Amino acid sequence: MAEAKCCPSSATLQLASFFISFALLVLIIPCPPPMASATQEMKSIYAGRRVLPVRLGRPAFGPESLAFDHRGRGPYTGVSNGRVLRWRGRPSGWTEFAHNHKHATVEECAAKKKAVEPESACGRPLGLQFHRKTGDMYIADAYLGLMRVGRRGGLAEVVATEAAGGPFNFLNGVDVDQDTGHVYFTDSSTVYQRSDYMLVVLTGDATGRLMRYEPRTGNVTVLRSRLAFPNGVAVSADGTHLVVAETSSCRLLRHWLRGPRAGETEVMAELPGYPDNVRPDGRGGYWVGVNRDKEWAVNGTTASSVSAVRVVVVGDGDDGRNGTVAEALRGFGEEDTVSEVVERNGSLWIGSVDTPYVGLFKFPSL
Repeated sequence: MAEAKCCPSSATLQLASFFISFALLVLIIPCPPPMASATQEMKSIYAGRRVLPVRLGRPAFGPESLAFDHRGRGPYTGVSNGRVLRWRGRPSGWTEFAHNHKHATVEECAAKKKAVEPESACGRPLGLQFHRKTGDMYIADAYLGLMRVGRRGGLAEVVATEAAGGPFNFLNGVDVDQDTGHVYFTDSSTVYQRSDYMLVVLTGDATGRLMRYEPRTGNVTVLRSRLAFPNGVAVSADGTHLVVAETSSCRLLRHWLRGPRAGETEVMAELPGYPDNVRPDGRGGYWVGVNRDKEWAVNGTTASSVSAVRVVVVGDGDDGRNGTVAEALRGFGEEDTVSEVVERNGSLWIGSVDTPYVGLFKFPSL
């Protein structure tokens, strides 16, 4: 998840830098190799050119996460110029829904500016999610902290910037328990910021944290620390646990919130690549964006490369819930990665930190 750029020359340089860094990554990081049996069992869905690009307006770029409000409107997405946009359908297209205080106080971040400023200057919203009961949207801004904006949008307020005496450094994923209103989110590293995200992986940094924000009290609790690049997070349908993508280890973790194992964290599923965001599929499983698959270092990016997977949960009881990769989305372009997949009304909405559009994939069997 590099700093997003708008012009092609910068994007090309960014991609070249990514490839070099990623080649080093696979040589250094002990991410388990793909399991042949698991790869063979996956059902492949070749999306490719069947994905409809819902294009953003300049200079917006990199719709990393997607959310729908309590009325089903959207998607909403955060982009590289620090704003949150809402899709209003055609002909209205994308309109601004929310912004942060930088856009009023820093001249370079003003709405009229069309130049692309560094994300650290104007903020970078990553994970987004609504609390449907209140209509509030929660935003994990990589640089500014955990933010909230009301259902009418406008200026988002910062609600938390630290936990357990340690400031946030690289906020990333967020989800909301719709019953309790608790907000769960990740801080990917306490050492490196988003602009240096590759160093989190290359150095084996494991200072990431999983946290909970309670809107009623304003308290922030660290649920788990010493995580290796915690990224996306999703609350289970029954509210008993969280599913967390640990990017550096290529796996999903399950952190128990309730029951006899409350407070414990375990491995839920091994993945065929480096995961980004996690979202429920509405059937008890999860869609997981995959930044690069494990075969990249050997084969490069091909039509068979895995860009996202659907993980199903099999078994019953606290000791028998295991995640299995059931489906893999393939066929995306060399320069495009998938950050998030949201299944809605028989379609997949696809977010990417590398594209100037949100993807829409209508798949009949969903």
